[in-house]
Amino acid sequence: MAENGDGLGTVPEHERILQEIESTDTACVGPTLRSVYDDQPNAHKKFMEKLDACIRNHDKEIEKMCNFHHQGFVDAITELLKVRTDAEKLKVQVTDTNRRFQDAGKEVIVQTEDIIRCRIQQRNITTVVEKLQLCLPVLEMYSKLKEQMSAKRYYSALKTMEQLENVFFPRVSQYRFCQLMIENLPKLREDIKEISMSDLKDFLESIRKHSDKIGETAMKQAQQQKIFNVALQKQNNVKFGKNVYINDRIPEERNEVELKRGFEEEDENEEEGDEETFENYYRKQRKKQARLVLQPQSNMGYGFPVNRLFDLLFEIRDQYNETLLKKWAGVFRDIFEEDNYSPIPIVNEEEYKVVISKFPFQDPDLEKQSFPKKFPMSQSVPHIYIQVKEFIYASLKFSESLHRSSTEIDDMLRKSTNLLLTRTLSSCLLNLIRKPHIGLTELVQIIINTTHLEQACKYLEDFITNITNISQETVHTTRLYGLSTFKDARHAAEGEIYTKLNQKIDEFVQLADYDWTMSEPDGRASGYLMDLINFLRSIFQVFTHLPGKVAQTACMSACQHLSTSLMQMLLDSELKQISMGAVQQFNLDVIQCELFASSEPVPGLQGDTLQLAFIDLRQLLDLFMVWDWSTYLADYGQPASKYLRVNPNTALTLLEKMKDTSKKNNIFAQFRKNDRDKQKLIETVVKQLRSLVNGMSQHT
Repeated sequence: MAENGDGLGTVPEHERILQEIESTDTACVGPTLRSVYDDQPNAHKKFMEKLDACIRNHDKEIEKMCNFHHQGFVDAITELLKVRTDAEKLKVQVTDTNRRFQDAGKEVIVQTEDIIRCRIQQRNITTVVEKLQLCLPVLEMYSKLKEQMSAKRYYSALKTMEQLENVFFPRVSQYRFCQLMIENLPKLREDIKEISMSDLKDFLESIRKHSDKIGETAMKQAQQQKIFNVALQKQNNVKFGKNVYINDRIPEERNEVELKRGFEEEDENEEEGDEETFENYYRKQRKKQARLVLQPQSNMGYGFPVNRLFDLLFEIRDQYNETLLKKWAGVFRDIFEEDNYSPIPIVNEEEYKVVISKFPFQDPDLEKQSFPKKFPMSQSVPHIYIQVKEFIYASLKFSESLHRSSTEIDDMLRKSTNLLLTRTLSSCLLNLIRKPHIGLTELVQIIINTTHLEQACKYLEDFITNITNISQETVHTTRLYGLSTFKDARHAAEGEIYTKLNQKIDEFVQLADYDWTMSEPDGRASGYLMDLINFLRSIFQVFTHLPGKVAQTACMSACQHLSTSLMQMLLDSELKQISMGAVQQFNLDVIQCELFASSEPVPGLQGDTLQLAFIDLRQLLDLFMVWDWSTYLADYGQPASKYLRVNPNTALTLLEKMKDTSKKNNIFAQFRKNDRDKQKLIETVVKQLRSLVNGMSQHT
C-alpha cells in the first residue's frame, strides 16, 4: 500500500514538472529535471513513462492539425501550378516589351543628343555675336586711329588714344588683340613725339635760314606800329585835353610788356586746357624757341648775348636724352620678347667668330671645346650690348655740336649711359622677370645673362674712352653703374625663382588624393609626390649653371615649403578623420622626401641640412607610428627629448582626428578588449595633452 501511495503521489508531481518544461525558458530546465532525480528511486522510470505519454498526445494533436489543413495545402499547390504557366507567359511579354522600349529609346536618345548639341551651338553663336558686337567699336576706333596717323592728324590721334584707353579698352581688356593694341599705343605716342620734334627742328632751321628777312620785316612793322601809336596818342590827348606822356612809356617798352603779358596769359590758358604732358612740353618749347631765335647770331656784329641759346641747347640735350631713353626702352623690350632664353648654339668657327665680334666674351674652356658647342648666354646679351653702343653713338652726335671739351663730352656720355643702365635697362629687366610666362628655366637664363652683361661694362667704358680720347685714370671720370644695375636684377630673378618654385610645389600638392580612412597603406609612395620629386630633380639639374648659393637656397626653400605644405595637409581644419592606415601611407611619402633630401640634389649643402627641413614631420609621424606617448609626455620640455620638435597643439589636433575615426569605424569595439583599451588610451592621452596645452596657455 505504501508503494501504491508513493506511485500515486508522484504522478501529479510529474505533471507539474512537464508543465514547467513546456512553459518556462530553456535556461531553467536544468533545476527542474534535477528534481526528478532527487525524489524516490523509481521516480525516473515513471517520469519517462509520463513523458512518452505526453509526447504521444502531442503527436496525435499534430496529426489532427495536419489532417485538418491538408486539403487547403493541396488546393494552394494546385493554384500555384496554374499560375506558373501564366507567369511564364507574362515574363515573355515583359521581356519583349522591354526590348521594344529599348529600341525605341535609342532613337530618342540620339535625337535628344542632337538637340542638346544644337542648343549648345546656338548659345555659343549668341555669345560670339555679343562679344563681336562688344569688340567691333574697339576695332573701328583703332582703325580710325590708324587712318589719323596715316593722314598725319596727330592731335586727333592722341584724342582717339585717350578714348581707347579710358572707354573702349576696359570693355575688352581680357582679349589678346586688345593687349596687343595696348602694348602698341606707347610706340605710337613715341612716333608722334619723334615726328613732332622733327617738325620743331625743321621750323627752327627754317627760321634760322630766313632770319635776315624776318628781322627786317619785324623792324619795319615795329616802326610802323610806333608811328601809328604816337599819332593815335596825340589824337586822344587833343580830344581829351591830357598830357601826351601820361601813362605813355616808351612805345617799344610798352609793346614788350603787352607782348609778354599776352604770352603769359596764353601759356596759362594752355596749361589749363592741355592734359597731355607732351602737348604742354611741345607748345612751351616752341614759344621759347620762337623768342630765342629772334636773337641774332654772334657773327652778325649786333652784340646781343647768346647764353640763353646755349642754355636752351643744354635743355634740349636733356630732353633729347630722355627721348633716346624711351626709344631704347622699346628696343630692349623687343629684344627680350624675341629671345628664346636658351644658350647660343654654334656649329662651326664662323658662327663662333660672329658672336665674338658682337660681344666681348672670353672663356678659355669654351674655346678648347670641339664643335658643336654653346655660349652660356642667350641671344639677347649680344643684342643688348650692341644697342647700348648704338645709344652711346646717338648721344654723342648731339653732344659734338655743343662746343664742349672732350672731358665734358666724356662725362655727359657716361652719365647718359648710366641712366640707360640703371633706369631703362633695369626697369625692362624687372618687368621681364615679373611677367607670368617667364618660367624657372627662363629665370635661370636671365641670371646668367645679367652676369655676362655686368662683366661687359668694363668694355663699354673702354669704348667711351676710345671715342672721346679721355683716359679712365682721370680723377673725375664717371664709372658705369653696371654692378648695381644687374645685381638688383639678379636678386629680383632669384626671388622670383623661389616664388615660382613654391608655386609649382603647391600645384603638385593640390593633386594629392589621400583616402584618410584607409585601413591599410598602399605599400608605396603616392604618385603625386613621386612626380613632384622627379620635377625637383630635373629643375635642380638646370640650377647647376647658377651661382652655388642661389641653387642651395632654392633647394632649401623648396624642401621647407614642401614640409610646411604636408604638415598643413595633416592639420587642415576641413579634415575631420584620419585612420592609422592613412598615417602609415603619409609616412611612406615623407620617407621619399627624406630620401630626396639625403641624395644631395644640389652640391655644396653640408650633412643633413636638407633633412632638417622635414624634422618636424618626422618626429610627429614617429610618435604616432610607435605610439610612444609615455615617453613624449614624460620628456616634454627637456632639451634632450626624443620628440623635441613635436608641438602639443599639433599632436592633440592629429590625435583627435584619429580618435573620431576610431569611434566611427569600431562599431563593435565594446566587445573587443584590444579596441577598448586603445580607445581608453587615446582618450587618456587626449586629456593629458589638453591639460598640457592649457597649462602652456596660462603660463603664457
